[in-house]
Amino acid sequence: MSSVTAVPLQPVKKGYILWLWLGLVAAVLAAFLLAWQGTRAAVLANLDDEAFLAMHAQQPGVITTESGLQYKILEPGTGPQISENDGVSLTVQGELRDGTEFQPSAPMRFMVGQDMIEGFTEGVKLMRKGATYRFWLPPELGYAAGPGRPPNELTGEILIFDVAIDEVIPAAQLQQMLQGGMPGGAMPPPEVEGE
Repeated sequence: MSSVTAVPLQPVKKGYILWLWLGLVAAVLAAFLLAWQGTRAAVLANLDDEAFLAMHAQQPGVITTESGLQYKILEPGTGPQISENDGVSLTVQGELRDGTEFQPSAPMRFMVGQDMIEGFTEGVKLMRKGATYRFWLPPELGYAAGPGRPPNELTGEILIFDVAIDEVIPAAQLQQMLQGGMPGGAMPPPEVEGE
């Protein structure tokens, strides 16, 4: 003979049911966001350039200029904004939409506006010393073929640059340095603290 022991079950409180439903909704939302993050890159990769830039412009922190340059401020920097003919020392890394690196991270020095692609010049002129920005250049602001510019393997590509400004020499000061005899118009080495 078997005997069954009756265990009194307490009814579930209404407050617990509400928390159960809220937890279920939160779990579904989290699953949806994780799924979107996992497929977002694939969705963006399959868009044409115009659709990619339109969708990308809606991302948090992305600013689009009148010319179509898109940028995001990763570090704001300090001091005055960079101007045409200022000398800059910076680090640049460039890649395509698919992640192919065409410009390995490397330090560079040059005078702003001298032999630079249009979108890159525009982006650098938005920056300040110590700033780090990411640029998305539409094809027409990158290596677009045009008068005096032959096409190359990057013509027609969206270019993505990470740029960090290390040093800025104002144009007037740079001109004085160049007139003072810097060989070949080279920029002086950056100042190192503690020297």
